[in-house]
Amino acid sequence: MNPAFSVIFLTTLIGAGQGLFLALFGAQLAGFGAQRPDQQAFLVLGGVIAMALTGAGLLCSFLHLGRPERAWRTATMWRTSWLSREVIALPLFGAGTLAWTLALAQGAAGSLVVLLGGLTVLACVALFICTAMVYASVRFLQEWASAFTLANYTLLGLASGCTLATALAAWGAPLLVPGFGIAALAFTALGWASRALSLRRNARLKPRSTLQSAIGIRHPQISQRSMGFMGGSFNTREFFHGRSAGALRQVKWAFQLAAFVLPLALLVLGLAQGYPLALALAFVVQYAGLLAERWFFLAQANHPQNLYYQAVS
Repeated sequence: MNPAFSVIFLTTLIGAGQGLFLALFGAQLAGFGAQRPDQQAFLVLGGVIAMALTGAGLLCSFLHLGRPERAWRTATMWRTSWLSREVIALPLFGAGTLAWTLALAQGAAGSLVVLLGGLTVLACVALFICTAMVYASVRFLQEWASAFTLANYTLLGLASGCTLATALAAWGAPLLVPGFGIAALAFTALGWASRALSLRRNARLKPRSTLQSAIGIRHPQISQRSMGFMGGSFNTREFFHGRSAGALRQVKWAFQLAAFVLPLALLVLGLAQGYPLALALAFVVQYAGLLAERWFFLAQANHPQNLYYQAVS
């Protein structure tokens, strides 16, 4: 497939926002911010950042729409479409994060804040599921149609969100650094393991379609000399990335280094030596790696139509 950068930024930004909110709400449930105003102010700041990430992702989602003014129609097929469900879950999560943050800022009763946070957690989980199922439900794209898709979207969102929470805590809430840091290490390691297993699975896939089945000709020897109309078309632009196999391999190793190996090393260094800059750098490097990971995830899906549109004379 040909990855759309608007989708790449959408999924990585909202994933980081979701992970950050869950880390903050977990800290609140553990009692952080119940007594001291400065701790409560940190939670409010974190909630604002989570909303900003979610809002930026929502804005990115409009960039790949041909008619943005009709975007509301995407929610009308919620009974059958995971995309429609994502369109509903995303603003619900954003609204829940906003309500939770405002309740904290205004000093609302603890039970009300916890209730709002709990409802937002439900919206957050629904959003993780809907976003992943947009891709996992496409059965004819074997690279996507796997339980690993849901696991990877969830774990990578949690990893980036907890890494960001650790970096923020290093500057504004030192008491939270050990807990957030351990969570960031755990989710980054689990995300790496899950992604490695998915890469191993995808490398062993055997195409269900052949050149013969793609064009409806049963002859055992088919050699394609030209592509439709002797040049590019919507099909060749939208369903194939145009990169070589060597380029894909380079991206695969690069995103594993940037999204997992370097962040783990920087997190260990920052936590062990008390270097806030190392923790901040861990998030920056990891997010850049996740951009590459999401590009690779989208590009690796081999649409069956590429068996036909594969050469230009």
